[in-house]
Amino acid sequence: MQRRDILALGALAALPSHARAVVPAGGDRPGEVVRTHALSLLAPPSLPADFPHWPWANPNAPKGGEVVLARLGAFDSFNPYILRGTPDIGVGLIYDSLMAGNPDEATAEYGHVAETVELPADRKGVTFELRAAARWHDGRPMTAEDVVFSFNALRTHGRPFFRAYWADVTEVVAEGPRRVTFRFRSADNRELAQILGDLPILPKHWWEGRDFARPSLDVPLGSGPYRLERFEPSRSVVYRRVDDYWARDLGVRRGLNNFDTIRYEYFRDTTVAFEAFKAAQTDFRQENVARDWATGYDFPAARRNLVKREEIPHEIPTGMQCFAVNLRRPLFQDARVRRALIEVFDFEWMNTNLFYGAYTRTSSYFSNSDFAARGLPEGREKAILEGFRGRIPGTVFTEEYKLPVTDGSGNNRDGARRALALLREAGWTVRERRLVNAQGRPFEFEILLQGATFERVALPYVQWLERLGISARVRTVDPAQYQVRIDAFDYDMTVESMGQGFSPGNEQRDYWTSAKARENGSQNVAGIADPAVDELVELVVGAPDHEELVARTRALDRVLQHNNFVIPHWHSRTFRIAFWDKFGRPERNPRYGLGFPGAWWIDPARERALAEARRA
Repeated sequence: MQRRDILALGALAALPSHARAVVPAGGDRPGEVVRTHALSLLAPPSLPADFPHWPWANPNAPKGGEVVLARLGAFDSFNPYILRGTPDIGVGLIYDSLMAGNPDEATAEYGHVAETVELPADRKGVTFELRAAARWHDGRPMTAEDVVFSFNALRTHGRPFFRAYWADVTEVVAEGPRRVTFRFRSADNRELAQILGDLPILPKHWWEGRDFARPSLDVPLGSGPYRLERFEPSRSVVYRRVDDYWARDLGVRRGLNNFDTIRYEYFRDTTVAFEAFKAAQTDFRQENVARDWATGYDFPAARRNLVKREEIPHEIPTGMQCFAVNLRRPLFQDARVRRALIEVFDFEWMNTNLFYGAYTRTSSYFSNSDFAARGLPEGREKAILEGFRGRIPGTVFTEEYKLPVTDGSGNNRDGARRALALLREAGWTVRERRLVNAQGRPFEFEILLQGATFERVALPYVQWLERLGISARVRTVDPAQYQVRIDAFDYDMTVESMGQGFSPGNEQRDYWTSAKARENGSQNVAGIADPAVDELVELVVGAPDHEELVARTRALDRVLQHNNFVIPHWHSRTFRIAFWDKFGRPERNPRYGLGFPGAWWIDPARERALAEARRA
């Protein structure tokens, strides 16, 4: 399980958007109380209050059948919102949220559990009115008290992400059985009303007498389209569709959740999981290994076209995948040392020899978006950075951030020379083919990995580092141990991914700020603790409009780049999917997603034909 799978559980990942001011349906009217069915971070939402279904969904999709999906690792908990334990992330299927995002619109959310949203005249809060029909699976109504309980439990006992994400909420109050109000520190945090709509709602009455901060395999109570039916710890989990799901006829849910059961099978590593897919033990695979995509699908079922493959372009920001060094370690605190580690990394060789040319190098923390810094700073962005002159690298103003480019031959002599020069400047020397500091201590560290997939990336990197006299070793551990070590910041270097949406905002606090560098379980994996970065993050959070958000985020991006905090990797701008030919699907994908598994269904005719073909 990846660390940020937690964000998907309650739709908590930052929604893609292009502007900051929350715009209700019908347009924003500052100085007035507004009641609306939807919110956006750009233009007014495109769908009316009574829209029958998402435009990309099939409202007549048949229900039935089972889909089997692979998970890696193990699980020992059904509470995905806390640091302790290793959760089954499929448990997000059982919960509803106040609002539902439309992956066809970059900026809009529509009422789900909340029937209406109310914005006060001063915009220092938001009120949600819950639907009378909203029910838990035990038949009890969902109430404002459940919302208050959920918010307080997550912010008090949940992962540090929640405290950072909702830091500007001062109070949450149940003003009636179905009316709940959040009050804000100021009106400056323009996206806060909308991201509170992503709050996963938990049943207060079920949690009474239970310790929220403790991992548990008790079957949880939910309100969503699926309930947890059965499980074998660390082996499989089955979720069954709720036939009388209270929201099945709402526009945000009609045509979705079509499988009768969703079964997750757990595998220890990616190789075994892929073999299980080839043997039809699982049904769908999103391929993240370029080698497997290029060479791994030459098996009988694929040759007979029983397994389909597609590459689907997307418009989603790709963020930053990287080797992240742990700045809490003295070894990595000099920016020249970190740049040396970048200089010796030969992406072109890897892309040619390992990835079949499938990837593009990532240079921005906000890549594939308008927020990525480009060229030299100009205009408003430069004016922002001028306020930090002397506290940020001077190269921010004079040099465009560029990553080294090699000829792909594997003979990166120029990079090695530049790296050695930087290391000498930082006080390191080579003695008997070993790089040592002034005290004679060798330059050595460990690269912590989860699973074997990245070993083929890390091992060549280790060899390149050896040419400099650096001793790096690769340590691969199981997912549970990896999560414990990551949460405790117990690593020298690891592979990390800082995902981004279309509207950088509150989540940036958890990625980059000093307070989060000291808080176990935060997403500040690199351990960045720089007052200038802290201030830039707050400027991003408080950006009043789209133009200012772009300038402030580019300024933040540029400062992160020039500090050389990470060794950037690569990204792809397509989804690569493979699946057994038993599915029906909508005529098109939503613009910002795959629509799987929610909008797909089992096609009975295809399923019969597939079964016959496999018997033949």
